[in-house]
Amino acid sequence: MNGAPLPHLHGFPARLILPGWTGTYWMKHVTSIKAVTKPEAGFWMKAAYRIPLGRFPLVARFTSQETAVNTPITEIVVNSLITNPIDGANMRMGPISVGGIAWDGGYGINTVEVSSDGGRTWTAATLGEDLGRFAFRTFSYTLSPKARGKQTVMARATNKIGQTQTSELIHNPAGYHHNVVHSVTFNVA
Repeated sequence: MNGAPLPHLHGFPARLILPGWTGTYWMKHVTSIKAVTKPEAGFWMKAAYRIPLGRFPLVARFTSQETAVNTPITEIVVNSLITNPIDGANMRMGPISVGGIAWDGGYGINTVEVSSDGGRTWTAATLGEDLGRFAFRTFSYTLSPKARGKQTVMARATNKIGQTQTSELIHNPAGYHHNVVHSVTFNVA
């Protein structure tokens, strides 16, 4: 990892990574591999790593393993995270640099938009370099607050096939695929 042997906590000696698929399938501490001709019947694959059928905009699905009510988790849903400023920060009046990362299941991030008025209006952020379809994509935006006090900034990403972060949580028993538009609130002094 980063030119050094894989650390134990990251799966030494080997880790199986499936780009574009949720981390539930990224097996740590691989000790053996078994090829099977039918779906795995263990708890994690049969009951745990599943989401309600038809609730998420998935392209790649295991239709042969769907039930009447749920489907296995497959691809990563489009998401973004504001990393600067942090929630609760104290910022000086003047231009404020807002930044973060966006990602999806491998279709590629097309846009990230930022809102400072509760989502009534959105402005395109500047995207960082595209490092490949499975890489995080950085974004930046300069906010010019008009007044001192609490300020909330929101970010939402859209990928190249038109999937956008949701504005309301899609409830599901295990809480998978939480991709609600991210917001941070900070104080401008």
